[in-house]
Order: sequence, then C-alpha cells, then structure tokens
Amino acid sequence: MKPIKVEHPLIEHKLAILRNKKTGTKEFRELISEITLFLCYEAMKDAKLTEKEIETPITKTKVHVMNEKDYVFVPILRAGTGMIDGIVKMIPNAKIGHIGLYRNEETLKPVRYYYKMPKGIENKQVIIIDPMLATGGSGIDAITLLKEDGAKDIKFLSIIAAPEGLKKMQEAHPDVQIYCAAIDEKLNDVGYIVPGLGDAGDRIFGTV
Repeated sequence: MKPIKVEHPLIEHKLAILRNKKTGTKEFRELISEITLFLCYEAMKDAKLTEKEIETPITKTKVHVMNEKDYVFVPILRAGTGMIDGIVKMIPNAKIGHIGLYRNEETLKPVRYYYKMPKGIENKQVIIIDPMLATGGSGIDAITLLKEDGAKDIKFLSIIAAPEGLKKMQEAHPDVQIYCAAIDEKLNDVGYIVPGLGDAGDRIFGTV
C-alpha cells in the first residue's frame, strides 16, 4: 500500500514549530499530541459505524456510532507513548497495548523486553504509533510480533518518515497502511531523519 501523507495547513504550521530546536519540552509534547489528532482522524476514516436510537432533548432519533473498544493503539516504547494523549482525546475508550523492542546483536532478531496487549487483538484493528519512522526496523519488528500474536488488521501512524524506512516497511509488510504527516529527505550516516527534528523520545521526555 502506498503511504498516506496527511496534508493540512495546520499540520505544516505545527510541524514547523515541532522541528525547531528552540521549541521547549512542554510545547513539543503538546504539538506531538495535536498532530497525532490529525493522523488519527485520517486513519479512522474507514471506521465501521452501527445504527442506534437515542433521545435528544427534543425527540428520539437514529444515530451512527463506533465501537471504540474494537480499536487497539500500540505505542512503540518509548517515544510512541508521547502520542497516546492525542489518541485518547479522539477515542477515549480505545484499548492501549505497549511494545518494547531491541535487537539481539548476534542473531539480529527482535527481542521483546516488554509486550502487553489487550485480549482479542485478532478481532480488533491494531494501530501502531511511533513519532519517527526512520530505518523502519522497529516498525517492521513490531508488526511481525503483532501478526504472530494473531493481529490481522494493522495500521501504522508516524509523524515524520524517511523514504528508506517507508520502502523497507512496504517491502516487509505490504498489507499495512502507513499514515504520516511528513516524508523527509533521507537518513544520515547515523540513522537520523534529515531534516527531521532530532530524537523524538529525548525531546518528549526532556532527556536531551
């Protein structure tokens, strides 16, 4: 699937402030949350609705509602947790899983150091969230582990993506739709996105 770049003047404006190295921790966190709202809005366009009857102050009427519990959002630790606030503002009853990964230097295979998912993810839409899609390694590994756990309907939300990471993700998991707010120029020699915004985790948690 071709990545979907979510475009809007407000996103461009907020990305400009987010990228600025002078932007402080508090504002950086708020911007991450706000941009996540836009990504979530786009990713949920195909959400299923069911009809139900309610009563307004005037009369009874039929409305269409979404079962929020059918959706699981999975931040990749640690930076992905910075996007959770934006998610729960949009879908407060969504289930939240967490996944922490590192690579075994000898086998090069992903090792889970933390993995906690709601029950029944095989019957839910699973949306992985991570602010930066750089090399694509963590995203690929997270998707692989979730598929092994039974997840069938997976999406991936990232604020900034590198072309190299997008290419690898598409090759490894062509069935996973990727949403991002920006596709940057490239990766540098040490795997940082250019122009990027630095280390998202450090800037979210003030550990720069």
